[in-house]
Amino acid sequence: MAFLVGLILAICVGIFATVVGLDRDRAFYPTVTIVIASLYVLFAVMANSTHALLSELAMGTAFIVAAVLGFRRSLWIVVLALTAHGAQDFVHSSLIVNPGVPAWWPAFCGAYDVAAALYLAWLIRSRRVQAAS
Repeated sequence: MAFLVGLILAICVGIFATVVGLDRDRAFYPTVTIVIASLYVLFAVMANSTHALLSELAMGTAFIVAAVLGFRRSLWIVVLALTAHGAQDFVHSSLIVNPGVPAWWPAFCGAYDVAAALYLAWLIRSRRVQAAS
């Protein structure tokens, strides 16, 4: 169920952003990526786990750097970052022990990330959004 909700929500948010015009700005999907990368940090704070917090900060920083590089160079980097974060969601618990992560989160977030990446790739390929500035 969490997987399906993540998938549907990402598609709905993508379509909404396109209809309203939010994704006309190249900063939209890099910002989404930064927010997504920050959520595991939030879970570590909620669990009051310093070890998880430090581990999540290190992991999240990689995705934030990719989002910034993607914004500055090419949104294809953001597509890769979202896809990589989706893959990371499915192996997260074997990489980092974070007691604040809800059991349903990896499936939800993984589906959301990959669907958002595919939607952004479609926007770029259809020339609705410029990949490079």
